[in-house]
Amino acid sequence: MSLHLFDTASRTTRELVPLRAGEIGIYVCGATVQGSPHIGHMRTDVAFDVLVRWLRRAGLRVTLVRNVTDIDDKILTKSAEADVPWWAWAQRFEREFAAAHDALGILPPTYEPRATGHVTEMVELMERLVERGHAYATGDGDVWFDVRSYPEYGSLTNQRPEDLAPEPDDEDPRDAKPDAGETGSRPGKRDPHDFALWKGVRAGDPPTASWPTPFGRGRPGWHLECSAMAQRYLGETFDIHGGGLDLRFPHHENEQAQSRAAGHGFARLWMHSAWVTQGGAKMSKSLGNSLLVEAVLAQVPPPVLRYALTAVQYRSMLEYTPETLHEAEATWNRLAGFVRRATERVGAEVAGRIDAQVATSELPAAFSAAMDDDLNVPAALAVVHEHLRRGNTALTELDAAAVADELLAVRSMLDVLGLDPVTWADEQTGRSDDAMHALGRLVEAELAVRAQARAAKDWAAADAVRDRLAAAGVVVEDSPTGARWSLAPTPDQED
Repeated sequence: MSLHLFDTASRTTRELVPLRAGEIGIYVCGATVQGSPHIGHMRTDVAFDVLVRWLRRAGLRVTLVRNVTDIDDKILTKSAEADVPWWAWAQRFEREFAAAHDALGILPPTYEPRATGHVTEMVELMERLVERGHAYATGDGDVWFDVRSYPEYGSLTNQRPEDLAPEPDDEDPRDAKPDAGETGSRPGKRDPHDFALWKGVRAGDPPTASWPTPFGRGRPGWHLECSAMAQRYLGETFDIHGGGLDLRFPHHENEQAQSRAAGHGFARLWMHSAWVTQGGAKMSKSLGNSLLVEAVLAQVPPPVLRYALTAVQYRSMLEYTPETLHEAEATWNRLAGFVRRATERVGAEVAGRIDAQVATSELPAAFSAAMDDDLNVPAALAVVHEHLRRGNTALTELDAAAVADELLAVRSMLDVLGLDPVTWADEQTGRSDDAMHALGRLVEAELAVRAQARAAKDWAAADAVRDRLAAAGVVVEDSPTGARWSLAPTPDQED
């Protein structure tokens, strides 16, 4: 392997040279579990899943850390609005993200730490920054990173501090103060660009949402947690830091600044995946244009969604239209159809030998070259389709040996992308048992919310859950033993 990746810090394509021979350490910013996962979230996770699969295919030992932000302003705000404990709110959506990952065949990370489980490491990092003159406490529990104390601030995104917008003190609208000035600055904050490492207790915060520190009670700032957890599991210096493009600033810029100001090497290479867009706008809940994974998986089998998210190179925007899933489903059916016909043609004995070779066979050179070129999946898929054509020709010509060769090649390449049809096969429904189980977990989480609303006689909220599920193609029926659900029949099934 001679893998070259685009480093968003240097803005160049660089060869990946492991910090330690034979090993790669990767930190990817995971979910802030404030709401249900949409396909924009999954775009990033699928992209890094492909990277991990490709590295492991090359024989490298990969340690993947993907964190869970289970305490932040939005979680506190939304849980308060729903009158649910913040930690229960976070756990509900953490389960939904886990189910979505399972449904899309995303491999589990080596470690998946929660922010609330690493307060000790965060406090130690804060103390180090204060000692080194890069952070200061204001006596009310707040601790700030002093941007002017670190000359390299802005290097990740090639910006100068004086050109940047002021750093918001808090994402929580409850904390806004009419007299706080244009930047909303809290008392004691020295510079509008300084960012919070630790947030002292705010009015209205639940008692359980704070921890004691030498600087006062409070909770972690968003940026601090990732630096602390990356160091905990990967060391002071590691190979790759990744996440969505929208995290470059301020999140990743601030992570790098605080980690390097503490004396750590931190990430040697930065990777960022592009957005899923609709009408040219980034998919997000705030724009009201998010597509929940649950809803999409009620329309198409999980490998179809995975194919749609994988087929565009990870640094390219994926423009989502009504045709996106139709095109992905048509392509997936061609691939799965060939694998099914070819498997039947070669027979059980040969198919069994192919099963044993898929994960280790030599891949076509053109496919490997494409993957080594910054994970150029579109070019790699072009190689897959070339071998698919050869395989279909061999089927027509009844050339069993050639069919077996092309079946192995196609399955091996798709395995790298997490798209081997054999692992997804279910001839009757197009869904694997594991994927249906994961979909079930997503629906059951919604039904639990509905049950809570019914118990509280909040009929509007209960009806809203039922309507949301119905729109996703899930039929809910109430019975004496509780709610039951099923997938609505397709038009073909109704006939």
